[in-house]
Amino acid sequence: MSTMILKTIGARQGNPARRTVGIMIAIAGALILATQGIGASLDALARPAVGAALEGGLIAALATAAGAFPVLLARNISVRSIDTLLGFGAGVMLAATAFSLVLPAIDAAGALGFGRFGAGGIVTAGLALGALSLLATDRLLPHEHVEGAAGAGGTSIARVWLFVAAIALHNVPEGLAIGVGFGQESLSRATALASGIALQDIPEGLVVAAAIVAAGYGRGLAFAVAAASGLAEPVAALAGAALVGVFGALLPWALAFAGGAMLFVVANEIIPESQRRGHQTAASLGLVAGFCLMMLLDTALG
Repeated sequence: MSTMILKTIGARQGNPARRTVGIMIAIAGALILATQGIGASLDALARPAVGAALEGGLIAALATAAGAFPVLLARNISVRSIDTLLGFGAGVMLAATAFSLVLPAIDAAGALGFGRFGAGGIVTAGLALGALSLLATDRLLPHEHVEGAAGAGGTSIARVWLFVAAIALHNVPEGLAIGVGFGQESLSRATALASGIALQDIPEGLVVAAAIVAAGYGRGLAFAVAAASGLAEPVAALAGAALVGVFGALLPWALAFAGGAMLFVVANEIIPESQRRGHQTAASLGLVAGFCLMMLLDTALG
């Protein structure tokens, strides 16, 4: 039913600019109301880390919207550009996993009294749990890749919405990583992690919006849906920060779990999508650039 409603809205005639402005105002209003409502709850909780995690999650969600914004202006976005940006996002996520999640997880386990092998074992187990959880999610829920989603036929339209749902779902581990990151003692490292995830969300928002436009929907609707797909991140960030705040001993496990989930998303989704359309070199160079930038952010801020 929701797909039919969205299709009807996308097919309506009218002033495109007016409709686009209306959608953007509605999104901005919803974000403001959500921020005010959650902010009041955070005041009651009186947990600075939770508030910082919410802010980081909202910034990541806004980055997704920013990435989708070009579909409102550009008539054509080259596949090569999308693949390069996807590679860049993959590099950012790989560096964020290594420097902002795995290494801090090992340090956190050591601070709890575990030796080198014990800390390494905890992080290894957490990584495996995170990756296996995403694998189970992919197997249990309908899922579609970008290439299969982009098309104009009825089946392709259905695949587009499966793809959008999958992207929204995969934003959960990113939001969780932001929340868990702010549960650490190092605020600068958590800030670097949130910044890196926000950078990765920019090409992700563009890909979602481009797939919806390719399926024949309006550009305003494509932007709105792509922006909405990022709203899972602040919710997951809140959950991650609250969980670590209550159970401090879970910090190394939570960091490693988020890292494993992100590794699975990068290996199973982002890298294959960036290289399946014949732009392997551009995507690989983008990956290296993203990795180097995120490593610089993490080491400079951390």
